[in-house]
Amino acid sequence: MKKYLIFIVSMLVAILLVACSNDDSSTSTDSPNTNSTEDKTNDTASDNSATASEIKIANDQEPAGLDPHKVPAASSSRIYSQIYEGLLSFDEKMNIVGSLATEWNQENETTYVFTLKQGVQFHNGREMKAEDVKFSFERILDENTASHIRSYFADVASIEVVGDYEVKFTLSKPNATFLSNLTHASAVVVPKETVEANGDLQQNADGTGPFKLEQWVPDNNVTLVRNEAYHVDGEPKAAKIAFYTMTEESARLSAIRTGEIDFTTISAKSTKLLEGNGDINIIPYQSLEYSYVGFNNAKAPLDNEKVRQALSLATDRQSVLNVVWNGEGLITGPIAPSMGDWSIDVEAQDLYKLNIEKAKALLAEAGLADGFDITITTASTYPDMVDTAQLLQQQWKEIGVNATIKQIEWGEYVDTWSNKTADILIGRNTSGIDPDRALNYFFSSTGSANVWNFSNKAYDDLVAKGLGTTDEVERQKVYVEAQEMLINLSPNLFLVSPKNYVAVRKDISGYTPYPHNASDYNHVEKK
Repeated sequence: MKKYLIFIVSMLVAILLVACSNDDSSTSTDSPNTNSTEDKTNDTASDNSATASEIKIANDQEPAGLDPHKVPAASSSRIYSQIYEGLLSFDEKMNIVGSLATEWNQENETTYVFTLKQGVQFHNGREMKAEDVKFSFERILDENTASHIRSYFADVASIEVVGDYEVKFTLSKPNATFLSNLTHASAVVVPKETVEANGDLQQNADGTGPFKLEQWVPDNNVTLVRNEAYHVDGEPKAAKIAFYTMTEESARLSAIRTGEIDFTTISAKSTKLLEGNGDINIIPYQSLEYSYVGFNNAKAPLDNEKVRQALSLATDRQSVLNVVWNGEGLITGPIAPSMGDWSIDVEAQDLYKLNIEKAKALLAEAGLADGFDITITTASTYPDMVDTAQLLQQQWKEIGVNATIKQIEWGEYVDTWSNKTADILIGRNTSGIDPDRALNYFFSSTGSANVWNFSNKAYDDLVAKGLGTTDEVERQKVYVEAQEMLINLSPNLFLVSPKNYVAVRKDISGYTPYPHNASDYNHVEKK
């Protein structure tokens, strides 16, 4: 039963911008101005340096590194999803299809055998074989790698090379998400020699994907070029995709107006600024993302469940939706409403109902009747995160919580997230394509992205049960209970699943975005 997948497809038209990187010493020869907020009507797509086969995209962040097994940041995955490939992927209807694997057989509940496509080359020119698959997944599972998707494959007991083009995975127990997890942008195949030569893949990229990394000019641009040896005939269409870092939305708006760039994300508030422009299409979509307030559950007073519940009761989520997101979105729990029946009606939950007096009472029970001081950390380059922090600062004053806001640049923010050093962190996540990601990956005691020092055995047992339940109806019941438990325990506060907007120049053709792969540029061309 794929009810929730069909629901997503019917609701979403999604785009996420792509970035890429390489040699730090490279210089750009035709980069748009990444800092100016003024229109430059003479600097258009007709510039002599631009060609019909070159696509220019504005990104709102610099990549945080290129190692697909180690870096979860969207600013990085936008890059390596173009450079690397996994065994499986989704088609436009979200059916699982082969990518590097041509076929796969499930021999029993715990054994899967994959046959690889022959003749696929890494960008270094060597053919990809089964040994590369074994190396890649053993690297993901190696604790020293500290992979953010290690928990996705924790049930893999062994990986066996059956032949040059055949590999067998044996699980320790049934896992309902194993095949869908293999479609993850980080569950990709990498060459051992490139990893060993460089220590990791943070500054180096060597995959089998449609585009190869050409250059990375820090804080300016990253460029991908067509992989002429790509194993899919006729793809990609573009000879080059250049991604320009433009952290200021005003600069992105200027660039899309003048034709300096072809794609950019914009806020709901900015859509009106582009209305009536006959050269630009604006594409809205209800995202799978959600904004959150992350608590350090190991640090007083946030280690007290009553304190976290009090902060939830003092949070006016409707105000966050109206003020931060211009009313364009939906109030959400850990599973975004776009996932259909997997998502519960969170507004029926008691902790989602603004109740200042009850919040004060809970603080008093926690021995904090006079409130407390706390620091909220957020990324300075994301206006929605800054606005959310400022709004919560005002709302929480009503219960005596004095919050100081600390704005930090993106690289430091990623480090803060991974090192678990913040008291409170404002951010955004995505529910992914399976509820296990939203509930297990982020919040189980062994979840690879559980950076909240949160641990609850009853919750762990519940999401483990969901992971091993293959009957979808029964699995859904488990995840409803898990969502309700998570909201009550409040290791995070879940706020808004926003509607996003992308501006696209009308001379772009061949682009069809999908919710599970919004960055597919293989067929994109300029008219």
